[in-house]
Amino acid sequence: MKVAVVGATGLVGSEILTVLAERNFPVTELIPVASEKSKGKEIDFKGKKYKVVTPAEAIALKPQVALFSAGGTTSTEFAPLYAEAGITVVDNSSAWRMDPTKKLVVPEVNGDVLSADDKIIANPNCSTIQMVVVLKPLHEKYKIKRVVVSTYQSVTGTGVKAVTQLMDERAGKEGEKAYPYQIDLNVIPHIDVFQENGYTKEEMKMIKETNKIMGDDSIRVTATTVRIPVMGGHSESVNIEFESDFDLDEVRQLLAAQEGVIVVDDPSNLKYPMPKDAHGKDEVLVGRIRRDESQDNTLNLWVVADNLRKGAATNAVQIAELLNKKGLI
Repeated sequence: MKVAVVGATGLVGSEILTVLAERNFPVTELIPVASEKSKGKEIDFKGKKYKVVTPAEAIALKPQVALFSAGGTTSTEFAPLYAEAGITVVDNSSAWRMDPTKKLVVPEVNGDVLSADDKIIANPNCSTIQMVVVLKPLHEKYKIKRVVVSTYQSVTGTGVKAVTQLMDERAGKEGEKAYPYQIDLNVIPHIDVFQENGYTKEEMKMIKETNKIMGDDSIRVTATTVRIPVMGGHSESVNIEFESDFDLDEVRQLLAAQEGVIVVDDPSNLKYPMPKDAHGKDEVLVGRIRRDESQDNTLNLWVVADNLRKGAATNAVQIAELLNKKGLI
């Protein structure tokens, strides 16, 4: 299968290449795509070298699927052109996520919604992906009324510039800044731009995307998203109010049985999920499973995942795998 990776030289694009190789996706020809300044650069994939082409040039090469991770501007301009050429696009930007005509997909949660008509498929926000994988079995069993989530997000979610800023600050060097404030030895309660309601765009993404992916607008969600000086994964404190009561042992069983979830919950032996443990993994780790003793039918969880993998690259590749399995590409 001919596969284009648009944004192949970026953090997420590089991770997509790694995941495609690791999961043995049936790539017969790779088409690495990046901006004009990267044109001609060689990308190594499974022992073969492929030259980078521009987004416009890649269309003529007729890939069956294109995995986009080049930002919203590129996706807005080129995804429709790829779709018109019969190429199925899986887009990692926010450009199409809330478009009512486009599917927003986490395969373990709502992969059944995909059809032959879907030529542009949106990959959700990283922090939303890891949360909904955990919410799915709990919503099916107990019906979720409300979710309160606070995130602790890796600098890798911002990109190479942010990683460089953290490392420069740690080394006592001056350099280009990705954030308006120091990130080393600090916490910044601000991800993406602020909206008129006082929430950031990242927080509103989590709210709206959760409802769309879960297929249930009755779930009330509120979020606070925070950048912290770590690499390897995003962490989330998730408080969930259900319509009915639950048994903690059953909750653990439901989560352990959910595809893509690993339960790490043994506080007596100091076992709980941490970003360093999620790094390089495709699964979502969940622990600190306990009742909220301040009100009825409410659960507390701690959820961790590698934001560059399940939060981005792996989910995109899993969508492509599902499309291939269904015979849609």
